[in-house]
Amino acid sequence: MSGQDLLIELQEKSKLLDTALRSLGNRGRAKSQAEHDYRVALSQEILIERDKGTPVTIINDICKGKKQIAKLRFDRDVAVTMYETAKEACNVYKIQVNLLREQIDREYRG
Repeated sequence: MSGQDLLIELQEKSKLLDTALRSLGNRGRAKSQAEHDYRVALSQEILIERDKGTPVTIINDICKGKKQIAKLRFDRDVAVTMYETAKEACNVYKIQVNLLREQIDREYRG
């Protein structure tokens, strides 16, 4: 691969890294929002169960088993996975960019 080809590939990987970083920000916000929605809904359900006189030892299990709460928890878990995936993509692109930079350095030194 020529020095010019390496530079072009480096530019392409840098663009991919920029895109992945923007995606990471968006997914981070989605993750935080999903966590917020889940915790607020769960705490509201816990208060409802306390008012009903449900034994404290089983309130969490009952509330987490309710369809709406389980869906919010699922959404939260998906958002966490999407965030972690975007973070890992950023790490992979960083490694690829660094490898290309090293290869370019060797190409121009040698």
